[in-house]
Amino acid sequence: MKTLLILGAGTGGTMVANKMAHHLDASEWRIIIVDRDEMHYYQPGFLFIPFGIYAPHDVVKPKRNFLPPQVEVVFSDIKIIEPEKSRVRLRKDNQVITYDYLVIATGSHIHPEETPGLMDGGGWLENIFPFYTLEGASRLARFFKFWKGGRLVLNVAEVPIKCPVAPLEFLFLADWFFHQRGIRDRVEIIYATPLPGAFTKPRASAILGDMLEQKSIHLEPDFNIMEVDNGKQVIRSYDEREIPYDALITVPTHMGSDAIARSQMGDELHFVPTDKHTLRAQKWENIFVIGDAANVPTSKAGSVAHFMLDVVVENLLRSIEGLEPQPKFDGHANCFIESGFEKGVLIDFNYEVEPLPGKYPLPGFGPFSLLQESYANHWGKMLFRWTYWNVLLKGGEMPFESQMSMAGKWV
Repeated sequence: MKTLLILGAGTGGTMVANKMAHHLDASEWRIIIVDRDEMHYYQPGFLFIPFGIYAPHDVVKPKRNFLPPQVEVVFSDIKIIEPEKSRVRLRKDNQVITYDYLVIATGSHIHPEETPGLMDGGGWLENIFPFYTLEGASRLARFFKFWKGGRLVLNVAEVPIKCPVAPLEFLFLADWFFHQRGIRDRVEIIYATPLPGAFTKPRASAILGDMLEQKSIHLEPDFNIMEVDNGKQVIRSYDEREIPYDALITVPTHMGSDAIARSQMGDELHFVPTDKHTLRAQKWENIFVIGDAANVPTSKAGSVAHFMLDVVVENLLRSIEGLEPQPKFDGHANCFIESGFEKGVLIDFNYEVEPLPGKYPLPGFGPFSLLQESYANHWGKMLFRWTYWNVLLKGGEMPFESQMSMAGKWV
């Protein structure tokens, strides 16, 4: 009996488990998935909780609900991965699992302790909040409910981060939310980012930067945070700029799994060095990586894990048959960007092609508009939650190819 072991039962790991359960003969293969948490979080939904659009129960469901019965599920922390011996040691009962093939889907996680003063300055979850965790988003919802206004600063500590457009979405939703509460004129909103503009890609950055300006949201670019001084209520950069705040929304440093760090399998941020086209680990032929755990130069977002899925599955099956993996992943990513007032923007891009205007997915028809605000884009984002729970996680077929298409795009 051979073993396929999957580490992580988030978006990427769950989809791989469902797909591979269809492809592998249960009389010849064990499929085991390991995760430390029994609940699955719809992370894009965290963004909506501070503004009362979603409640916490909308974004949490048991992981077992989305895994096929033939997949063995083990809930445990990972003690260490030993890739040279093709085995993993778990903390639960000191269990050891030997594998023939391993899929790493351990994700990325916030590390606010990496910024001096962020957690230990006295304001954590009082007037300093992350929205990348359920607790942080829920506490922020309570804070906003009674906040009378002031200076709201959103700071990105460093990149990469999960869903690079999420900070922009937060700002646009905040603008809408405070308009609805009738206190927008009493709220000053500032976006402090280490990027030179609103986004990483020039054309999208210009358009999104214009949207910030139209909404009277001040952009503070090239801001590399050094520390938080909650006594003075300022954030301070390495070039000694200071930005005062009344409420600080932080997007902390993101890193890969601690298990990757303990196993010495990652880079300086604990992401696994991965071939960006085949999605096989650079150092080990029987290990593949999906989602945020990989160090590939594309967005750390759920859509990317979905576009990686078919490539990972195909290359796993090829490797099992003794064939070389195919370099088919092109860095495809697309993201709905909530822009407030029931409108949204959609971007679609890959390693080589930046976001372009056009219609998606049907050329000339859409119904979604690329790099342009529309009501359809907003409803596409809102309907995606149903699609995520009912189709995507279960490995269902989606009407989008893994590789990005230029059809419908205006160059």
